[in-house]
Amino acid sequence: IGAMAMANRRKTILPTTLTSDLRDRIECGDYKEAIEIAKGSDSFLGRVLSAAMAAAPRGASAMTKVMHQHAQELTTRRFRRVELLNVLGQISPMIGLFGTVYGMILAFQAIVASGGTADPVMLAGGIGTALTTTFWGLVVAIPALAGFAVLRNRIDELTVEATIQAEELLAIFDAPAPKPAPRRRSAVTASQPVEVLT
Repeated sequence: IGAMAMANRRKTILPTTLTSDLRDRIECGDYKEAIEIAKGSDSFLGRVLSAAMAAAPRGASAMTKVMHQHAQELTTRRFRRVELLNVLGQISPMIGLFGTVYGMILAFQAIVASGGTADPVMLAGGIGTALTTTFWGLVVAIPALAGFAVLRNRIDELTVEATIQAEELLAIFDAPAPKPAPRRRSAVTASQPVEVLT
């Protein structure tokens, strides 16, 4: 849980400094430097933008399409990694239940072996085995399922936020260039004679 929490922090998915640096470079028209910054980042946002900018020669729509595809692939990979916690949380109680059944079998075998008047100490051994395995199954399952739920929600939230940030940054590429301001016409033109008042 700790390792997966560290791997899915905001710093590894949506670094604040990366967003501001890329925005500054793109707005200044320094696209080559922006691409190098994106490639140099190992974060989710960096990888998504790096893949999208590689498709720049094909146009803005191609960049957006590649960005969404790459974001979906990376998000799916992160979900698959934390899915291990869900599997662990589902299997652990089953293993505990297996131990419970085994412990009860031992207890009933003690009753049969004693002819119906089993020693409480012998019964306690089987019942203790049943409860111990159930206990440890729950000890593993509860944190695993809780961690899975928290991490899945965090991944979902941060990857969606990073995808929106990537869309906003790519929109700057497609923004129309500002039109030059119209030239103001002089009050006196060459076609108009200048009258000198005396």
